[in-house]
Parts: sequence; structure tokens; C-alpha cells
Amino acid sequence: MTGAIVGIAVVLIIAGGVTASLVAYFRLQRHRADAAAMASYRELAEEATARHGALQDQLAELTDRVKTVEGLLRSVD
Repeated sequence: MTGAIVGIAVVLIIAGGVTASLVAYFRLQRHRADAAAMASYRELAEEATARHGALQDQLAELTDRVKTVEGLLRSVD
């Protein structure tokens, strides 16, 4: 009887270890996938920030041009 209990206990311990290892492995894989997705989002955000800065520079240039044209139009009157 004790041999059977010891055998069952050993099998349960091994099964628990295998289960815990599989769970840890798949969590690691999920974490790696999330990290890769976050890296691509970070690159996208950096690109959007750079483009936003370029648009602001263009807008400032256009604002200066409009002010120049308005000054010319007022000087004509």
C-alpha cells in the first residue's frame, strides 16, 4: 500500500513540475510577443513625433510667409 502511495505521489510531483514548466514557458513566449509589439509601437510613436515636428516647422514657415504677404498687401493700400 505504501509503495502505491509513494508511486502516485512521485507521478503527481512530476506531473506538477511538467505543468509548471509548460505554463512558465508559454508565459515567457507571450511576454516576448508583447515586447515585440511594444517595440513596434514605440517605433511608430517616434516616427509620428518626428513627423509632427516637421509639420510644425512647415506651419511656422507658412505663417511667416503669410505675414510677409499681409505686410505687402497693407503697404500697397
